[in-house]
Amino acid sequence: MKFDILTLFPGMFGGPFSESIIKRAIEEGLIDIRLHDIRDYAADRHKTADDSPYGGGAGMVMKVEPLAACIEAVRRERRNARVILTSPRGKRFDQALASELAREEALLIICGRYEGVDERVRELFVDDEISLGDFVMTGGELASMVIVDAVSRLIPGVLGSAESAASDSFTDGLLEYPQYTRPAEFRGSVVPEVLLSGNHREIAKWRRRQALQRTLETRPDLLATAHLSENERECLEELAKGRQS
Repeated sequence: MKFDILTLFPGMFGGPFSESIIKRAIEEGLIDIRLHDIRDYAADRHKTADDSPYGGGAGMVMKVEPLAACIEAVRRERRNARVILTSPRGKRFDQALASELAREEALLIICGRYEGVDERVRELFVDDEISLGDFVMTGGELASMVIVDAVSRLIPGVLGSAESAASDSFTDGLLEYPQYTRPAEFRGSVVPEVLLSGNHREIAKWRRRQALQRTLETRPDLLATAHLSENERECLEELAKGRQS
């Protein structure tokens, strides 16, 4: 997977992309991340990349010319890149969208800033606008890092084990079950006996029930679209009745 990130602040990306799983994936050639400073494509000697909005109003707007030049330069090499703009008016980023993006050959991510980008950038270049949620951030750099991280986890080989990604929260519409490791007892709190039993069938049943219960308690909105069997729906009804009693 190839990621090209267009930003006014490339220095923000050093830490997140030089540690942990992302660093290892880059070193192993599983993902390729390139940062592009939009100011490098500004034509004037001051490298101006933003200006006041036509019609007046507070704040500044990212200019169309440097953004267009940067996008076109990247796309000459990444012809099949899907162009994404981080924007509060975009569709909300979730696991389903991460899975969809992971099937692309390349992603070109424009980090929105200030009052946004000149509308002509959207009209001429952008395939998708993506938002992390209904809150305000200082810019799209952090959002682009989240998108890269979530998508990279789904690239074969990045996690080392396909099972790790398959069992993550939201993959099948539910939150993940509780996890434990050694020691078996800590300050009077003990690991559930079923996890120590070695009975993989019972462990799987316990985990699924716990995932249902956790989702019901903290994110019941997810249950409307979760992939549930008839037995799991019956289990969910039983858990819901237990909460009401």
